Amino acid sequence: MELGSIFEYANSVLGQENEAREQGLKLSRECIRFSANSIRAVHRGDSDESIDLRRKAADTLSRAQGALAPYPRIYNAGFLQDAEKEYTEAAATFALVQGDPLPMPEDLGVDIAPYLNGLGEAAGELRRHVLDLVRTNKLERGEELLGTMDDIYFLLASIDYPSAMTGGLRRTNDMVRGVLERTRGDLTTAIRRDGLERTIKDLEEKLDG
Repeated sequence: MELGSIFEYANSVLGQENEAREQGLKLSRECIRFSANSIRAVHRGDSDESIDLRRKAADTLSRAQGALAPYPRIYNAGFLQDAEKEYTEAAATFALVQGDPLPMPEDLGVDIAPYLNGLGEAAGELRRHVLDLVRTNKLERGEELLGTMDDIYFLLASIDYPSAMTGGLRRTNDMVRGVLERTRGDLTTAIRRDGLERTIKDLEEKLDG
């Protein structure tokens, strides 16, 4: 029995896979960090910074995909898909806040399951932006984004495939539903308050006149 040859072969193959794994894991973490900071920049209203960080995320993601491509077992281990999801979330959040068309999966170079989950996470990020709009009394734009959140929720709810294929999309959409309903309640309260304030102001003006 050529156990020595088997050992050498196994050690060579697994060593190469482990090296690729370490590189892919490092790059995936960098992509997630760049994506998260890109989203923060969106909420600060710093579009240029958000775009720059998203480009860095795209670069590290592409390098991670390249490093892992020869090793399917490692490629599909999960951490690369997490990076693709976070990158999608950053790109979709920027597009939704700016009012731009949503990028497609092929535009971002990501698989469909991470893309759909990232889109769901982006819908969740819209809640923060809607609350910022409420604070500045931009209620009409808030209503538009609430409608977009609603559309994304129903889109994701219509994707009816096993969780193993969608990366746990149903769980993501459960989150979207909860965020959507809380945002709807907050926006409805703000609209009613604004309407009441306008009514009081009109009444005061009539009385003064």
